[in-house]
Amino acid sequence: MTRHTILLTGGLGYIGSHTAVALVEAGYQVVILDNLSNSERSVFDALGTLVGPNHLTFIEGDVTDAATLERVFSDHSFFGVVHFAALKSVAESEAQPLAYLETNIGGLLTLLRAMEQAEVFNLVFSSSATVYGDQEIFPIPETAERSAVNTYGFTKLSSEQMLERVGSNDDRWSFGVLRYFNPIGAHESAAIGERPNGIPANLLPYIDRVATGSLPELVVYGDDYPTPDGTGVRDYIHVMDLAEGHVRSLDAIEATGEGHTVNIGTGQGYSVLEVIRAYEAVSGIKIPYRAVQGTLLFI
Repeated sequence: MTRHTILLTGGLGYIGSHTAVALVEAGYQVVILDNLSNSERSVFDALGTLVGPNHLTFIEGDVTDAATLERVFSDHSFFGVVHFAALKSVAESEAQPLAYLETNIGGLLTLLRAMEQAEVFNLVFSSSATVYGDQEIFPIPETAERSAVNTYGFTKLSSEQMLERVGSNDDRWSFGVLRYFNPIGAHESAAIGERPNGIPANLLPYIDRVATGSLPELVVYGDDYPTPDGTGVRDYIHVMDLAEGHVRSLDAIEATGEGHTVNIGTGQGYSVLEVIRAYEAVSGIKIPYRAVQGTLLFI
């Protein structure tokens, strides 16, 4: 039985494409809006092969474009929106802060205005554990103090605060805020996965590039962290588990009419070297790496 129709902004990206699969498998119709800045049109074709083309619609467009959003909401009747469309590189956000502010914060504001005009008040927001800044308590509870230590984290924290302000003043809205830790992996079919343009910002696709010879070595930022092997530790969650979290978030909004804020992770951290060694053990491929001083950039 077909359920509601959901708009996925940035739905051809890494997490968005896997969430599209999970939503269709849960019975939803999915409309994807993506500007293809960090994704490819071929991903939509792969999604059609995986779940059938009748459950998916693709619209090329930018979430910062009010006219595009007005057209999308006029042409479709949505139960809610899952908002992925954003820039996401920590390093790039420091080099291009205005672009991140415009896309991540400005895009959300433009989307909220379009939703209000169309009377669509259910939103699942792609946030990040970067809103917690540097924490010393693990696992991190949702009640932990928030702070932004980089521009990317600032855009996510500011977006959360924007949603909190809107929701506290207008009870028509229901916001599911999902704070991701570190998505990793791919759909079991391998038809979709993480396909970054340029040098990857996340660890596993960087390792993939080294394993296939596209890059000569992995640069490990920092080997003197207070961890067992000196390299940074991150909580990695399989992307399909993360995708399922978005389905559950929508289900909870429908069942209760209320919003929520939830961490999405495993509670177990692994170091950069542990991930490298696991990759080598599974693939049989040696991954050359070089440690340099600096901040861990993989998120």
